[in-house]
Amino acid sequence: MLTINPKELPLPALQAYLSHSVAPRPVAFVSTIDRDGKPNLSPFSFFNLFSSNPPIAVFSPARSGKTNTVKHTHENVLEVPEAVINVVTYDMVHQTSLSSSEYTKGVNEFEKAGFTMLSSEMVKPPRVKESPIQMECKVKQVIELGQAAGAGNLVICEIILIHISESVLNEKKFIDQHKLDLVGRLGSNWYVRASGNALFEVAKPSFPLGIGVDAIPQRIRNSAVLTGNNLGQLGNVDKLPGAAEVRAYKKEFLKNVSGENEIHAIAKKLLDEGRVLEGWKVLLTTI
Repeated sequence: MLTINPKELPLPALQAYLSHSVAPRPVAFVSTIDRDGKPNLSPFSFFNLFSSNPPIAVFSPARSGKTNTVKHTHENVLEVPEAVINVVTYDMVHQTSLSSSEYTKGVNEFEKAGFTMLSSEMVKPPRVKESPIQMECKVKQVIELGQAAGAGNLVICEIILIHISESVLNEKKFIDQHKLDLVGRLGSNWYVRASGNALFEVAKPSFPLGIGVDAIPQRIRNSAVLTGNNLGQLGNVDKLPGAAEVRAYKKEFLKNVSGENEIHAIAKKLLDEGRVLEGWKVLLTTI
């Protein structure tokens, strides 16, 4: 295993290891204005949601690793403590990347990247019309993490108004993750698209509490077929099927099945399809 001491690496190498390791990262497409009312638009992948009550998002415009200069976004939120965080979808990712070019102060990245300015309702910076979700924010605090090249600046924002396009909502007026088609940032030039087969669901820990992997019989736990993910699924049930259920399932579905590996392969298929209780019934036929 490669072991790295961050203090012993050149900044570009450290940045590469970090950005490849802490990924994928959501992208905050942030619009701000300066004291003269000139807009700025720039993406930041050092970004996440940190509270729901109050609704708080934090992004970090870091100092340049080459010149140690601060971002115009950083300067703007100190002058006018407001911002709009727009989400980035696959259909707009190349334009978003273009907006990250180091244009001189005062250049309008909306125009350079071909985006449409849309007036906000509660803050001064404009929204990005092409983004399906736009969050108007008041900047509560800016925390400078250092003065050296590469140092981040945490911009702590309270979300005060959210605009969501009807095009990404389902019939219940909730966001449909498939329709939204977000992108995430990886290392170097790499991104990830949150759609299609890349999307999957993981059941939350059960309530009452699951039995845990340690309660799974050792013969199942040591399976050569089942994966760690499969064991996590099995450990998330709060109780096992009864002996009568197992016998009935075996009689109906497993008449001609023999051999532990074959049983485990059938169970794995069921588990991979999310049919956890059926997977347990199959596995318990060998116990």
